[in-house]
Amino acid sequence: MDLDAYVLAHHAEWTRLETLTGQRRLDGAESDELVERYQRVATHLSVIRTSAPDASVITYLSLLLSRARNRAGASSGGTWHGVRTFVLERFPAALYRLRWWWIGTAAGNVVATGVMMWWLLGHSDVEQRLLSPRDVDQLVNHRFSGYYSQYAASHFAAEVWTNNVWVAALCLAFGALGVPVVYLLFQNVANLAVIGSIMTRHGHAAEFWGLILPHGMLELTAVFVAGGVGFRLFWSWVEPGDLTRAQSFAREGRTAGTVALGLVGVLAVSGVIEAFVTPSGLPTWARIGVGALAEATFLAYVFGLGRRAARRGHTGDIDARLLEDRVAAQA
Repeated sequence: MDLDAYVLAHHAEWTRLETLTGQRRLDGAESDELVERYQRVATHLSVIRTSAPDASVITYLSLLLSRARNRAGASSGGTWHGVRTFVLERFPAALYRLRWWWIGTAAGNVVATGVMMWWLLGHSDVEQRLLSPRDVDQLVNHRFSGYYSQYAASHFAAEVWTNNVWVAALCLAFGALGVPVVYLLFQNVANLAVIGSIMTRHGHAAEFWGLILPHGMLELTAVFVAGGVGFRLFWSWVEPGDLTRAQSFAREGRTAGTVALGLVGVLAVSGVIEAFVTPSGLPTWARIGVGALAEATFLAYVFGLGRRAARRGHTGDIDARLLEDRVAAQA
C-alpha cells in the first residue's frame, strides 16, 4: 500500500476528527459525527498497522483516537446518547418492523385462550380431573386473589419481573428452534384458560378479569412480542430471502437482542402495576384503566416513534456503518 497516498486520501477526515475533539461543546449532530469518525479513523489505524506500518503516523492516530474516545465519553454523544438512541429509535424501530410477527402471535394466543376457556366451561368433568373440590374452593375463594397480596409489594414486583423476563428470554433464546416457543406460549395460555374457566364457572369471572387485566394487558403483550420475535428468528434461516442464511440469522439475532433488552423495561412496568395497582383498593374500573393506559402508551410508542424511526432507516439492528467498520477492522 502507498502510505503517502493513503494519508493524503484520509487526512481531511483526521483533521475533522481533531477539530471535533478540540471543540468545547458539541451538539447532537456533532456528537454523532464524532463517534462515526472515531470508528472510521480506528479502521484507518488498523489498516496502516497491517499494510504499511509507520511509527509517526501510528503514534499520531493513536493519540488522536485516545483524545476522541475521552471526548466522546464526556459529551452527549457518549453513553447517554447511546441510551437515547436505543430508547427513541432502535428499540421502537425493531418492534415496528416485526409488528406483524408479534401481532399475529398475540392474535393466535388470544383466540386459543378463548377457545380453550369456552371448551372447558362446557366440560366440567375436566375440572374435576385437574383439581379436587377442596383445591377448587381454595383457588376460587383464597389463592387467586391472595396471590397478589401475599408478599410486600416491592418484593412481589421484583419476583414478577424476574419470572416474566425469564419467560420472554426463553422465547427469544429458543426462537431459532421454533417448536419450544410454541410450547412456552401454550403453557402460558393453558394456565390462563384453566384458571379463568374455573373462576367463571364458580361465579368469580368479574374478580378474575379485574385482577388479570390491569397488569396482564402489557405483560402478555411483552410475552407475545418475545414469542413473535422468536418465530421471526426461526424463519430467518428457514427463508432467508435475498440474504444468505448466516446473514439473515445474524441480523435477526442482533435485532432479537435489541428486543430482549427493551422488554426488560416493559416488563418492569407491568411488574410494578401487578404489585402496586392490581391488589390496591382502587375500583376495578380504575385498575383496568391503569392497565389500558399502559397498553395504549406502549402501542403509541411502537406505532408513533417506531414508525418514524423505521422511515428514517432504523431496523432494530446495530448501525450498518458500525458493522462495516468492524468488518474492516477485523480484515
